[in-house]
Amino acid sequence: MWFKNLYFFAFTRPFQWSEEDLEKHLSEHLFTPCASTEVSHFGWVNALGKHGNSVVHTANGNHLLCARKEEKILPAPVVKDMLEEKIAQLENEQSRKATKKEKEQFKEDIIFELLPRAFSRVTDTHAYISPASNLIVINTSSRGKAEDFLALLRKVLGTLPVTGFSPETAPDEIMTDWLTEHNLGSQFNLGMEAELHALGDDGAVVRVKNQDLTSEEIKMHLDAEKYAVKIALEWDESLSFILCDDLAIKRLKFFDVLQEQNDDIDSDDVIARLDADFALMAGEINRFISDLLAEFSMKTTDPLEENQD
Repeated sequence: MWFKNLYFFAFTRPFQWSEEDLEKHLSEHLFTPCASTEVSHFGWVNALGKHGNSVVHTANGNHLLCARKEEKILPAPVVKDMLEEKIAQLENEQSRKATKKEKEQFKEDIIFELLPRAFSRVTDTHAYISPASNLIVINTSSRGKAEDFLALLRKVLGTLPVTGFSPETAPDEIMTDWLTEHNLGSQFNLGMEAELHALGDDGAVVRVKNQDLTSEEIKMHLDAEKYAVKIALEWDESLSFILCDDLAIKRLKFFDVLQEQNDDIDSDDVIARLDADFALMAGEINRFISDLLAEFSMKTTDPLEENQD
C-alpha cells in the first residue's frame, strides 16, 4: 500500500466525480486477460486487490484506484530471425527484393503466429485522487506509465483536465541553489546522494552516494558549473526520497515512526489496516507535495487559478 515512487499532477478544473460515479464508470472498463492473439490489455481491478471488492476505495476523501496491464512478451531477436528467413525465402524464390509492404506483412504474420505462445507480463499501477488537494498521485517510476494511467482514466471518464507543475525558475536551478546557498526550507534536510551534470549534451556527469552534500568536494563541482538534477532529501522526519529535476519522486521511503502509527489495528482485520495505511499515507503525501511545491513558489491549486484567469 505504501507508494514507492511518485508522479503527481494537478487538475485544471475542480474534480467533481463522486466515489459512486467513479465506481460506475471504472467498472465498465474492468481488466480482462489478453486473448490468445492480443498484444496487450489494460483495465481496472479492485483497488485493494484480493482483499477488496470495489474498483474505488475512498478514505478521508482520497480515492484509491488500480490499473492492471498485461503485455505479451515477444523476444525481438526471434522475430528478427524469422522475418529475415521469410524475406530471404521470397527473394530466393522470386529473384527480387521484398517490398516494404511485404516486409511489414511478414512481421505482422510472425507476431500473430507467436502471440499464442508468448509469455505475459502483468503490472499493477496504483494511484489516488485527492479532490481537496487538487492532485492525482501515481505510484510509478516511469513517466510513460504515469501517462498511460492518465490516458486510461481519461478514456473512462471522457475528460481528465490535468497538468504537470512548471515552476517559473527551472527546478535544476533551484536544486543547485539549495546546495550552494543552503536556502532549503526548514521542513527539508539534505540527504547523502546527488547527481550533478555539466552543461551541454556531452557534459560530465557526477553521481555521489554517502556524501555530505555541503562538503567542499560538492562545492568544487558546483564551482565548475555543474548543476543538480537529482538530490536526496528528507522531509518532516517522516520520509526520505530522491527529487528529480522534473519533480518526479524516486525511492520514496516512509520512516518506521510513521508506519507504526497503525500498529494497534488488529492484524487479522486486513481491510481495516489497508484502509488506515492508505488514509495515513495519502494525508502525508498531500502535505509533503504541498511543502515541496512551496519550495518552488507553487501551490497545488495554481492550475485552477490559472484556468480562471
